[in-house]
Amino acid sequence: MPLTFDDLLLRARALPRGGRRALLGIAGSPGAGKTTLAERLVGALNGDGPPWAAHVPMDGFHLADAELDRLGRRDRKGAPDTFDAAGYAALLRRLRAETGEVVYAPGFERVLEQPLAGVIPVPPEARLVVTEGNYLLLAEGPWARVRPCLDEVWFCETDEEERIRRLVARHEEFGKDHAAAVAWVLGTDQRNADLVATTRGRADLVVPAAALPTAPLPEA
Repeated sequence: MPLTFDDLLLRARALPRGGRRALLGIAGSPGAGKTTLAERLVGALNGDGPPWAAHVPMDGFHLADAELDRLGRRDRKGAPDTFDAAGYAALLRRLRAETGEVVYAPGFERVLEQPLAGVIPVPPEARLVVTEGNYLLLAEGPWARVRPCLDEVWFCETDEEERIRRLVARHEEFGKDHAAAVAWVLGTDQRNADLVATTRGRADLVVPAAALPTAPLPEA
């Protein structure tokens, strides 16, 4: 039978065992539906009750533009070496171990296109942390430290034409004109997407587009 969103909810709910906090990763190429899936999972798991689940995106570990300028990587923003991958892995380890107090995670402000420190509180009562990003399954460099921190990693898969359409719309929404948005999506974003696609086989579950919730939100 085709995988459904309800199936994903049941699988996510079963991850914490024996009173231990679990970490679920959602990977996929830019525009594949990762953020939408993570937000909908966390919203459905929490309902109107206390925060049983928390959403911690990888995007808070973007290097700031000033540092990208210093390193000469500003034109490749979003590539693996434009993130603090080691810092991200360290946060995941904290989220696993430090369950007696609030752990603060960074976020990413899309209008500013900059990371913001300490804007996501993960409370002690959160039994599941859902984290999402492009490179959770990458096995090179400091990214190799990420996968061992996660109980499962799911890989979002979507139609390539739709994925590109979403990305162009997102870049336009946050300030690029149409030509610049298309150029970035078919250049920098596509190189990153091609790399992410090679990690699909390391996922515990491939989530097809039909199982993804639809939403008008721009997606990372």
